[in-house]
Amino acid sequence: MTDVADDIRRDDAGGVITLTFTRDNKLNAVTDGMLDVMRDAVRDLGDEESHRALVITAEGRYFTAGKDIGEMGEQPASGVALRRNYRRLHELFDEMERLEKPIVLAAQGPCLGIGVEMASSCDFRFASDRAVFGLPELPNLAVLPGSGGISRLTRLVGPHWARWAAMAGENVDADLARTMGFVHHVFPDESFHADVDAWVRKLIGMSAEALGLAKVTIDAAADSDRRTARHIDRMANTMLLQTREHLDKIEAFMSRSKR
Repeated sequence: MTDVADDIRRDDAGGVITLTFTRDNKLNAVTDGMLDVMRDAVRDLGDEESHRALVITAEGRYFTAGKDIGEMGEQPASGVALRRNYRRLHELFDEMERLEKPIVLAAQGPCLGIGVEMASSCDFRFASDRAVFGLPELPNLAVLPGSGGISRLTRLVGPHWARWAAMAGENVDADLARTMGFVHHVFPDESFHADVDAWVRKLIGMSAEALGLAKVTIDAAADSDRRTARHIDRMANTMLLQTREHLDKIEAFMSRSKR
């Protein structure tokens, strides 16, 4: 059995947890052990105030070629047992969405299958100019990408592009992924990790409380009617307008304007 430390590396520095897939000999195919490391990182991100953001990235030729098929083995005897096992993966991605801290996926290379599902659960998605995104489950395995590859992707890019990726199994390059609204920004391959790091450092320089409330408010607005969404906006900002952090920033701005 391969040591999970050979498959994924965790670095904690300056308020950022960085998980790096390092299993290039298997095209960074995701194992259960790698997912357990992700679970620990997501838990720590939520529990520790010193952790401000999580970045998921990779080294090598691929971000990931998908789930490690060799680990699937014999499936549970009943649908009930299969769905119970499946739920653990759903719960990981659900928790990534729920956490009031930013989670960033940075695909330096092709990102397939579970990689797209993982990315769809993150707040921000970056790609190098050599990245490709795809959901090969239906054409290759005659199953659906059922860990968010349809539900979350459709929410992000709409049914038009979800059909292209999940139903037809067509890959899209980084530029098309950005046009679709899946990827936020494409960075050059040669400076990719440095560019992502600089962007994340800028992000965590902002108010942690405001970032958390922004994430919650955006999700609530997406699931609400317009009137309810406006109420949520006002309630969230009412709390922020009374924080010491906001008042200090106003005082600092007023002091600069008097110079």
